[in-house]
Amino acid sequence: MITIAVMIALTLMTLAVALSFWRLLRGPSLPDRILALDTLYINTLALLILLGIHLGSALYFEAALLIAVMGFVGTVAACKYLLRGDIIE
Repeated sequence: MITIAVMIALTLMTLAVALSFWRLLRGPSLPDRILALDTLYINTLALLILLGIHLGSALYFEAALLIAVMGFVGTVAACKYLLRGDIIE
């Protein structure tokens, strides 16, 4: 039963990643694209965790932690650049 649930979740998260990537490419404004990039990070994180559960490997969980940290720093840097025009002041 858990295998079927993980496979359904993997399929739906793959669709969510595709839709986030589509919004990233077609976003009407720069804040929408930054939000789509942040959503893409979160969806990729969930996809890696589900893949780790499905394959039974702890390596995917470590990769998810690295992506979470890089996603947070990247989103903060992009927002600061959008608001102030400079990242480090």
